[in-house]
Amino acid sequence: MSGDAFTKPEKDFSKEADKIIPEAESLAKKNLQQGVDKLTALEKQSRQSSDLATTSRVLTTIVTICKNAGDWSFLNEQVILLSKKHGQLKQAITKMVQVVMSFLDDVPNTETKLSIIETLRTVTEGRIFVEVERARVTRALSDIKKSQGDINAARDVLCELQVETFGSMTRREKTEFILEQVSLCIESDDWTQAGILSRKISTRYFARKPKKTPEQLEKEKKEREEAEKKRGPDEAPPEPEDDVTDLKLRYYEQQITLAKHDDKYLDACKHYRQVLDTESVENNPEQLQAVLQRVIYFILLAPYDNEQSDLLHKINLDARNSEVPKDQALLKQFTISELMRWPMVEERFGKHLCSTDVFSKTPDTKDPKANTRYEALRQRVIEHNVRVVAKYYTRITFGRLCELLDLSEEETEKYISDLVTKKTVYARIDRPARVVSFEVKRGPDEVLDEWSSSMRGLLQLLERVGHLMQREEMMARIQPSEKKEAGKSKA
Repeated sequence: MSGDAFTKPEKDFSKEADKIIPEAESLAKKNLQQGVDKLTALEKQSRQSSDLATTSRVLTTIVTICKNAGDWSFLNEQVILLSKKHGQLKQAITKMVQVVMSFLDDVPNTETKLSIIETLRTVTEGRIFVEVERARVTRALSDIKKSQGDINAARDVLCELQVETFGSMTRREKTEFILEQVSLCIESDDWTQAGILSRKISTRYFARKPKKTPEQLEKEKKEREEAEKKRGPDEAPPEPEDDVTDLKLRYYEQQITLAKHDDKYLDACKHYRQVLDTESVENNPEQLQAVLQRVIYFILLAPYDNEQSDLLHKINLDARNSEVPKDQALLKQFTISELMRWPMVEERFGKHLCSTDVFSKTPDTKDPKANTRYEALRQRVIEHNVRVVAKYYTRITFGRLCELLDLSEEETEKYISDLVTKKTVYARIDRPARVVSFEVKRGPDEVLDEWSSSMRGLLQLLERVGHLMQREEMMARIQPSEKKEAGKSKA
């Protein structure tokens, strides 16, 4: 592409073009074929002489007069024919494709529009210098399929593009393409493909940039001016920094949808925290409260482990939680080692939780998983209570444990077994005696290690005592001799 731009033409046909093009345009109004033939002869001469400017001008004129005549099938024929000419200049093809793309809004019906799009896709297939134009035409085709209700076809058409490999496309446009691909996959319930495509987007692109001082802005302006002076004629200009807040919010909205579908509550919480770190959300009180609520809800729903516990306490220290006092109170209950009786939690927080779209006490048609999340919250409360009991008790009767957990014997045994399997707590159930033991029995190796450590400490103490005794004996020997010498000196 760059070679065409800087190849010196053997002959300049601009004067011939100034004369022939108006004649061909007037002739095409009477006979389209004759007008195109007149331009085709000029196109051949300028192409063979590598006259890019004239060739581009002739190609765009041919497609324009076909469009003005309303002969769309003839336009398709000419586009394919001109693009297949031997030694056709790459930039001339690019210019022609761009002009034809601008005609899409003027096409009278969908069928004709689809034929032009397919023609452009055929012309641009396998040609790197028009990869961006092919991507945009393909997206237009996908939008048509989507408007017709064929989501699967729209997904298949758009997902065949590997836009992340396009060097001539801006990063913002690449991101928009991938987000649209993920959106279509979600709409067509292709969750696996949606997850794969979403990983092509680097979250560093959405990183919040710190506010710059006027001095920094002035310095960057001077650096850009110097870089522009040094930039070669075949180098692309640097991509300007733009606001990507809309892309960031759309990306994390999709990630939250994917996390909710797979019940990955910890991931959903992390995504909401990224949304929370957005200036537009921070400045909108309603959005801020909604996101804060969901950060709290999904960290509470996440299964207990070291990462969840650490993030839970970090969220609890966030000063912005004062915007949602009721949810903050629920969060605090999970950070202290005290029992939470589920009936009390349900009575105090149940109505408030179900007023959001996250929880529902009954199966919800809008979000079938809302009821599942409510049951999961009850499970997290019970698991918290089991951990609290395991912390304060070494042995407890089964009946008393059921009373503390507000569960039946079968449910109590189930929850304890699950937590033991996950190695969250240590417990042993003595069914005949109806006793649960939370005391961790040490093995022979652990007992020997402790004994060895104790003996090592004892020997160190004995050695220290021995050194102190030797020191006292030495001091006792020195003191009498000093007294005798003092007496002699007085005498």
